[in-house]
Amino acid sequence: MNRAFKTIAQTELGLVRDGNEDAALVSNQLIAVADGMGGHVGGEVASKIAIITLRNLANVLSAPLIDSESREDLLLNVIFSIDQEISSTTLEHRELHGMGTTLTALHLGDETVELLHVGDSRCYQWRDKKLVQLSYDHTVMQELLDQGRLTREEVYDHPQRSLLTQALMGDSGIDPLLHVFDAKIGDRYLLCSDGLSSVLSDQEIAIIIKKSEPENVVAALIEEVHRQGAPDNVTIVWSEIVNSEETDPSEIATSNQQMIVLGAAL
Repeated sequence: MNRAFKTIAQTELGLVRDGNEDAALVSNQLIAVADGMGGHVGGEVASKIAIITLRNLANVLSAPLIDSESREDLLLNVIFSIDQEISSTTLEHRELHGMGTTLTALHLGDETVELLHVGDSRCYQWRDKKLVQLSYDHTVMQELLDQGRLTREEVYDHPQRSLLTQALMGDSGIDPLLHVFDAKIGDRYLLCSDGLSSVLSDQEIAIIIKKSEPENVVAALIEEVHRQGAPDNVTIVWSEIVNSEETDPSEIATSNQQMIVLGAAL
């Protein structure tokens, strides 16, 4: 593998919440965001389970002898592993019953990126100064949009705009899909919890990306979220595909580790 993600990532409490239920994973070939739910403690535990389970798989995914079909199977099966771990944890700790998490993960292949996605945490591609949402929101509002029963303007202020139709909750029964997109050097990807996407529109996000230096994009987005009240935790992973020798692990958040976890307490 001669390509890698060069990443800047940050997670913030926001201005209203008293706990951070978001978590994120950053590594050279795998990035992810998870947004927990089910109360302060439950949400933190669920997002932690998702990210740690994914982290434990990261080195296997990047093994030089693994073929693309096996890698895709491993990525799909991690959904079932997360569900099983959440189920086991809630059986052991009844007070955590009902907890769950979203998961949006992007793996860098030889000439592609592979997107694994459950919930409403988002993945965008930034190419040729255009922002394109690659993920699909698993929400009631998105279904109503698809059916033509609501407009995007109506969704933006709807009190149930974050009601999920899919989440990892231990018994989710999800049949996961892996979406594969072509990818090239210089492509950038934005992964985020809905603490960003429910506050800023795609147009607002694109404007900030256009007017900011790449190394300042995360800080500029979080600054604007704070300016608009930051009602939820917000987590942003901003990654560029580069030649692997260009990566500098010290640029990954505030850590000098090649693989780090942000957010939920470990």
